[in-house]
Amino acid sequence: MTSSRYQMSLATLVLLASSGCRTGLFTGPMMRLRSERQGPSCIKNCVELSLMGLLLSVWMSEMTGDGPASSSSALETLAVPTSSRLSVMLHYCPIGAGDTRSHWSTSHCSPHFLLSPCREQVTRTPVEQSSDGVRAAEGVSSGLHVWEVLWSPAHRGSHAVIGVSCANCPLQASGYSALLGGGPQSWGWELGTNQLWHGAQSLGRYPAVPSTTQGVGAGGLEIGSKTPGSAVEIPERVLLVLDADAGTLAYMVGESFFGVAFEDLPHGVELFPAVSSVRGGASIRLRYLNGATSDPPALMALCSLTIQRSLGPQRKNLTNTLPIPLVLQQYLLPNQ
Repeated sequence: MTSSRYQMSLATLVLLASSGCRTGLFTGPMMRLRSERQGPSCIKNCVELSLMGLLLSVWMSEMTGDGPASSSSALETLAVPTSSRLSVMLHYCPIGAGDTRSHWSTSHCSPHFLLSPCREQVTRTPVEQSSDGVRAAEGVSSGLHVWEVLWSPAHRGSHAVIGVSCANCPLQASGYSALLGGGPQSWGWELGTNQLWHGAQSLGRYPAVPSTTQGVGAGGLEIGSKTPGSAVEIPERVLLVLDADAGTLAYMVGESFFGVAFEDLPHGVELFPAVSSVRGGASIRLRYLNGATSDPPALMALCSLTIQRSLGPQRKNLTNTLPIPLVLQQYLLPNQ
């Protein structure tokens, strides 16, 4: 059995064992393999688990492929592994639309930004020689949090920046500049040039190109290159990953996690998702996806994640064919 098949079978058995006593999984047809006088209940459970393990091995051997198909996408080649805490959180269903954590602030924004009635989208008016910013209405000072930012590449122009800010970060300035990251109270990623900004200084390209040699970030990516070269094109959807407990900010594009972009963010200080723009007509939508405390993920959640990874995106909807109880088939459905 290959590595991914072994991991999946093992994770499924652990999931069965960890949930069996609580959900009553060890009752039903398989229990008729023996009568109550044939031994203690733990032997029954072991027999059931062994049979299920055998069935899983057969099931996996009949499946074509060995896991997610590899991709040669330029963005995916720059990705690094996510932590189990972040992976589990992303696996769950996102927070429903309309949550107040998805709202832009009505008072902490440049006068050149217009808010939509739902407050989840802002549009910059066509004003010349002005750099304009807006932050979210609600910030966080602890926990791990992920927001989705939708910003069409066709409506970015120069100096399109996504990041976080403190409560009183300046949100309007004369001229054209990377406003977010232009001072000590904000941290931003300029999408067009891939440059990281903080304290009015460029900290290098992110995600890093392979030839970078200036330094290594906490996420495993080398950062700090100021050498010229082609920037990576960033699509419309960007995820902002703020770990207020660790004091780090990172970004994701699609399934690609680029590692830590900023470290040593202030602890215990409320931080807000924010953007800045210089382009007239730029429309930017914010949505809060999910959050987690500093507690480690539950064992059942880790097992579910391992199984989904082993199945891969092309087989993620095949959980109903797994030779396991229905309640676990439903638990393993994507984003449950």
